[in-house]
Amino acid sequence: MYRLALIGCGRISFKHVEAAVRNADRMTLVAACDPLKERAEAKAAEYRKAFPGARVAVYADYREMLERERPDACAVATESGRHAGISIACSEAGAHVLCEKPMALSTADADAMIAAARKAGRILSVCFQNRFNAPVARARKALEAGRFGRMLHGAVQVRWNRNEGYYAEAPWRGTWEQDGGTLMNQCTHGIDLLQWMMGEDAVRVQAATRRFLRPIEAEDFGAAVVEFASGAVGVIEGSADVYPTNLDETLSLFGTDGSVVIGGLAVNRIETWRFADAEETGEVETDILDPAAKDPPTVYGFGHSALYADVLDAMARGGEPLVNGEAGRKALDIILAIYESQKCGGPVSLPSRFSTLDMAGVELRGVAGGRP
Repeated sequence: MYRLALIGCGRISFKHVEAAVRNADRMTLVAACDPLKERAEAKAAEYRKAFPGARVAVYADYREMLERERPDACAVATESGRHAGISIACSEAGAHVLCEKPMALSTADADAMIAAARKAGRILSVCFQNRFNAPVARARKALEAGRFGRMLHGAVQVRWNRNEGYYAEAPWRGTWEQDGGTLMNQCTHGIDLLQWMMGEDAVRVQAATRRFLRPIEAEDFGAAVVEFASGAVGVIEGSADVYPTNLDETLSLFGTDGSVVIGGLAVNRIETWRFADAEETGEVETDILDPAAKDPPTVYGFGHSALYADVLDAMARGGEPLVNGEAGRKALDIILAIYESQKCGGPVSLPSRFSTLDMAGVELRGVAGGRP
């Protein structure tokens, strides 16, 4: 039975408790840690609702927790700017790591996390749980079977709302030091799916970001064109300003022999499924579409438990999880290149060497001296 510790007990932490409960045949939560100890107590209580009497130790200091509990794995769900340092400490303490997105706020920190896990012989997995959504998994299977033919272009739209109350609730949100903007926080899942589905790595980005409405340092809207090594093109649109509430997160994929659109609140519903070999395979699009498919209760979706199961499989067999550190870094690289493109005003080649801290003082309200 693997022993899990949860570090960071804020907004997303309930999904990690839920994942631990749903994987209870192989994992048990032994510790919850947060500088605000009452929040850690609340997570321990959530777990005990499922397993009355379970021992879940509570800590305010993750280093003390690592030393005393010696967990087999740690879920890192703190402020984004603390992910790298805590994940490295967990690897060095001999724990596997499940790190919330984004894994880091600089490519240098991401590389350091990967290196620390490799040196320790431990897994580093990034929580891109939407890869495990059933419609996404189905599209990936079609891609791996070659059904799309040559990938031509794709798009991801994340049209959500994060109001001023969201940012006021946790002052680190929207800062360059601890978070980044809507691309880094809300849109990173969609950007991961886009790059994962296009077949080859991104090589160039051209972008524009804006701070339209929210009282933050970073962007609340971003758009980018991404070129991939294959010649395929991706389009990114991400907003935290959609009135009045979250609208959708949609992934569109277009190849020479196939078109797929997955929409819903959080890429959870197939809206288009058309392949040249449909007659051969016996597929009927209307049988695959599910207009009545329910949106998840939150934008976090349904995938954390499946992601945990995948990591547990990798821990047991000594292999790599689906979303290892190198996989998690690819979306980060694209987002940081988008930021760099905003800063320099032109296209940026990947891989990048950039940090959110490099964005301090960059204009996000339009081109200086441009037409009104």
